[in-house]
Amino acid sequence: MSSDDVSPEEVPAAEVPSAEVPSADETPVAEVPGSDLPELTLGGAAGAEVDPDYVPTIRGKIDRFGVAMGTGRRKTSVARVRVKEGSGQFVVNGRPLEEYLCVERDRDSVVVPLRLVGRLGKVDVSVRVNGGGITGQTGAIVLGLARALQGMDSSWHHMLAEAGLLTRDDRMVERKKFGFKKARRSFQFSKR
Repeated sequence: MSSDDVSPEEVPAAEVPSAEVPSADETPVAEVPGSDLPELTLGGAAGAEVDPDYVPTIRGKIDRFGVAMGTGRRKTSVARVRVKEGSGQFVVNGRPLEEYLCVERDRDSVVVPLRLVGRLGKVDVSVRVNGGGITGQTGAIVLGLARALQGMDSSWHHMLAEAGLLTRDDRMVERKKFGFKKARRSFQFSKR
């Protein structure tokens, strides 16, 4: 019988290190340093405390006829939005929404504020928008509509703000620089 064939019962206790053979009752428990620190939460309002005295800035207005108004801007587009109780009409520059915004993604993003507050099909929306392109105009309409809805009922502020609909997107086109073809694009190099 070789030394490899020896069973652990036959080997004296002094030769077997105790760290290599833990018993079933003694499972080692590793202590985590700093476990008394609060747990990190990302993107959640678990640790956020809402100030009860906080009064949000209401950018939407109500005119003397009871029509809520809001102005939205994106890039170089400006949208003036009017919202009143009605049958669900959505008119942009005198044309229906489906005719003015041909891309389905743009139409869906425009009605997000109405869906969020549960007023889709219950209010009439009239929009005058000018400047920029279709994407800029869509973003301006979304912001203007969210501000008008906030003016209708200030209790909707937190829902609209949490969805990011009341934040103005301030990104603009970078200006062209002297000696360049565009903002950063240089002219094509010619060796000869």
